[in-house]
Amino acid sequence: MTSPFTVPAIIAVTLATVIIGAYGLRLARTTSDFLVASRTVSPRWNAAAIGGEYLSAASFLGVAGLVLKYGADVLWYPVGFAAGYLALLLFVAAPLRRSGAFTLPDFCELRLRSRRLRKLATAFVVFIGWLYLVPQMQGAGLTLRTVTGGSYALGVLLIGVVVTLSVALGGMRSITFVQAFQYWLKLTALAVPILFLALHWQADGRKPITPAEGLTFPQRTTVVMEDPAVLVFGDGSKSAVAAGTQLTFEAGQPVPRLEAGRANDGLDWLLPGDQGLFATYSLILATFLGTMGLPHVLVRFYTNPDGSAARRTTLVVLALVGMFYLFPTLYGVLGRVYTPQLLTTGRTDAVVLLLPGAALGGGLLGQLLGALVAAGAFAAFLSSSSGLLTSVAGVLSTDVLGRGSVRDFRISAMVAGAVPMVLAFNVSGLDVSQVVGLAFAVAASSFCPLLVLGIWWRGLTDIGAAAGIVAGGGAAICAVLVTVLGPPLTGWMSVLVGQPAAWTVPLAFAVMIAVSLATRHRLPATLGSTMLRLHAPDALRL
Repeated sequence: MTSPFTVPAIIAVTLATVIIGAYGLRLARTTSDFLVASRTVSPRWNAAAIGGEYLSAASFLGVAGLVLKYGADVLWYPVGFAAGYLALLLFVAAPLRRSGAFTLPDFCELRLRSRRLRKLATAFVVFIGWLYLVPQMQGAGLTLRTVTGGSYALGVLLIGVVVTLSVALGGMRSITFVQAFQYWLKLTALAVPILFLALHWQADGRKPITPAEGLTFPQRTTVVMEDPAVLVFGDGSKSAVAAGTQLTFEAGQPVPRLEAGRANDGLDWLLPGDQGLFATYSLILATFLGTMGLPHVLVRFYTNPDGSAARRTTLVVLALVGMFYLFPTLYGVLGRVYTPQLLTTGRTDAVVLLLPGAALGGGLLGQLLGALVAAGAFAAFLSSSSGLLTSVAGVLSTDVLGRGSVRDFRISAMVAGAVPMVLAFNVSGLDVSQVVGLAFAVAASSFCPLLVLGIWWRGLTDIGAAAGIVAGGGAAICAVLVTVLGPPLTGWMSVLVGQPAAWTVPLAFAVMIAVSLATRHRLPATLGSTMLRLHAPDALRL
């Protein structure tokens, strides 16, 4: 049942975003304001803003949906998403801020003195940004369709237009205020409902989450199949169903599963899955190291006053992000009790949105909590999309249009927002966390090796960096394209392509080191002064 409070809640979040962004617009005047907020953002404000943009659709909807679907296998997603900031703190945050760069391509040219490498980095920033933007807009369409019955395309269009205008008009200065507000809104939107849901589950006799006899429907449930599928029933029989088919199940009846999905019955849900240790380690590498290479995260560290402030920002982010990720996992667990029909339809990403109403019924409390969750979901899409769009628009304005003026930034923001909107209209069926995981794999295989070696190894050359980015990042991009556009794969090939980081990250590091050693004559003449700039304490910098 659709809550009458949902649409007003979504409108309120959208209006709050516009109003807060308008306040920031009053302070945005120069190019530096648009790109890095004139490097005046305090650690606490910046940490909340990073939490706002980093906790995306994959975090708000996707993690809970994957836990509902796959169980303990995917707990590495929230662990890796949060722990990635530890690597960022140790290896990147302070030196990157001390570099004085505005964007990742800026850093490439500053460290390695190569315009060609800068152009290559620009292409990867744009690809990663657009790959990450698509699931944000996809999640917005899913949310609007789930909670209001409205059009998927309308949700995509709403997020795309609001975010594009906010970024184009106010830049980094404006969205900093917006993202800090939206972090706390997202945290509240998950924490408050889960408290009531946990109390309800306790009062409900602690219904078993994985009963030995298999999952059953908690009440009489009607399921509408949005896509054609083959269902596998408890006795092993199969039935092909067409899109639009309505199936009614009585209370206590076993939950059928999709033939293409993993079995969802019994204690198997708690055990390691079919992909084995390779896929698990690959996922850990992608999420842990990918954070270090995400352009929209890194650009926020350029907004700190100095390297020490960048380190303090990262420490606060670790606390804020770790606190947030406690909650999506609980939604996925309780979803197995109250919304098992999502395993039948395959729409597991909707569990956060549907769980309050399914568990608490259509009363006032269930409607209010459902509206709060919907508002938090839209805040997730708005804040993450704002950061991604700013990072893409920044490199387009400085490296494609070439002048980096305020006018160029605004034109770039319009272009950067239009492309993922068009793509999102055509990929409504993908798991948002899996798409984001692939974006992390590309970032881990390209910019992570570049930053680690560029900051900590004097021997890196421009040719070596470019070769490593093309080898590791290019291989990861090929894996993404095959996963998203290619035919379904089976066996080891599906693991290698679906979770590529375990071999693409070592490949990138190995190629960068080997080619750099073979091209030592290309070390820049300014290497000594550049390394001193990256590593000298802030108090000693000239």
